[in-house]
Amino acid sequence: MNLKEKLSPSAQRKLSDFIFILYAGGAALLSYSLVYALRKPFTAATFDGMELFGMDYKIVATIVQILGYMVAKFAGIKLISELKREGRLKFILVSITVAELSLVLFGCLPSPFNVAALFFNGLSLGCMWGVLFSFLEGRRVTDLLASVFGMSIAVSSGAAKSVGLFVVNTFHVSEFWMPALIGAVALPLLAGLGCLLNNLPKPNEEDKALRVERVPLNRQQRFELFRKFAPALVLLFFANLFLTVLRDVKEDFIVRIIDVKAAGLSSWIFAQVDGIVTIIILVTFGLLAFVKSNIKVLVVLLVLVIAGTLILSFVAFNYDALQLSPLAWLFLQSLCLYFAYLSFQTIFFDRFIACFRIKGNVGFFIVMIDAIGYTGTVLVLMFKEFFNPNLNWLDFYNTMAGTVGVICCVGFTASLVYLLQRYKRETSGRIRDVCPDWDLNGSATVGGLNNQAI
Repeated sequence: MNLKEKLSPSAQRKLSDFIFILYAGGAALLSYSLVYALRKPFTAATFDGMELFGMDYKIVATIVQILGYMVAKFAGIKLISELKREGRLKFILVSITVAELSLVLFGCLPSPFNVAALFFNGLSLGCMWGVLFSFLEGRRVTDLLASVFGMSIAVSSGAAKSVGLFVVNTFHVSEFWMPALIGAVALPLLAGLGCLLNNLPKPNEEDKALRVERVPLNRQQRFELFRKFAPALVLLFFANLFLTVLRDVKEDFIVRIIDVKAAGLSSWIFAQVDGIVTIIILVTFGLLAFVKSNIKVLVVLLVLVIAGTLILSFVAFNYDALQLSPLAWLFLQSLCLYFAYLSFQTIFFDRFIACFRIKGNVGFFIVMIDAIGYTGTVLVLMFKEFFNPNLNWLDFYNTMAGTVGVICCVGFTASLVYLLQRYKRETSGRIRDVCPDWDLNGSATVGGLNNQAI
């Protein structure tokens, strides 16, 4: 008799869930980390002294790549919303192949023509998060899966920059060929992980009862869904616009905001800080997985995000007075920013769908947020370059972070108030009419299973 057979049915279930979370969540985490290896290493380069059309070369390169990413997000509103399970692996394989080929062209082509290759790199990878998350959503354990998956955003950004600096400094690879070299290692690994994710078991009937079956959305269904929750979604999308802009500026230009050599820090400091931040966020999201009520999780997330944006703003506006070390400043900025950003990239909309019994998928919400957010990033970078190209990066970032913190605090507070009112109205009225098993506590009994259970 093996160990599993000796356990009680409840213990066997917990063991199976634990193994599945490690397997599926780990595969998704590694997958998106490798997506970063195909997209972000070039941000570690400084391209000192280079200009393009009278603009800073790195600014132009970043804008071009984000333009491709932005176009992909708008296309993804349709593609990801309508993508069926059988098309996911093909989508992944085509995307990563185009991404690596574009990095090879970036290394091959002379400047300034090589910058155009980054547009196709961004275009090919813009929908990868939504595709990978579609393997995980709508399950009893999605909160934990998403928590593990979300680590990739916080960890991979710093790791990609650290690896890029390491390759350039240690192997003396040029800043133009460094991204292609790292991508060549990442591509086959990512293809293999895509196959693993594609073979995950589908959500079972219990998953569907607890978290609502996830289905593709056509154009009319997307419009109706947005219209139904327009006040909350407009507020959330607006606030996330600023969060995305701030995150992109931090990720792409942190090596200019903080001079690691001048500060006496290791080139691996970005990966180390992001790693600690990730552990804190993972523990927090993991604890929320044990909260049965969907509306309570939404409230807790929004309260924590609001608190984080207030801290973000306070630290930024009082940078000189606080006299924080570069390391402490980086940690606080990363923690507050990533917690807010990751909440909406992982568990928030999965719980939102389950709470309001929405027929749809998380991918639709994520690509909407990202499409709007990356549009803002391009506009901010172009404004900075055209109107004040010599602005101090640290001052520029702190001014932006302080302003974003205030705007997001107001937007998220208003959305919290709306969602609470909407939930109370639906549970006491319209949902009761549609689903007579829905009680006053907002719990729906379907096949003997409580909707709010994990």
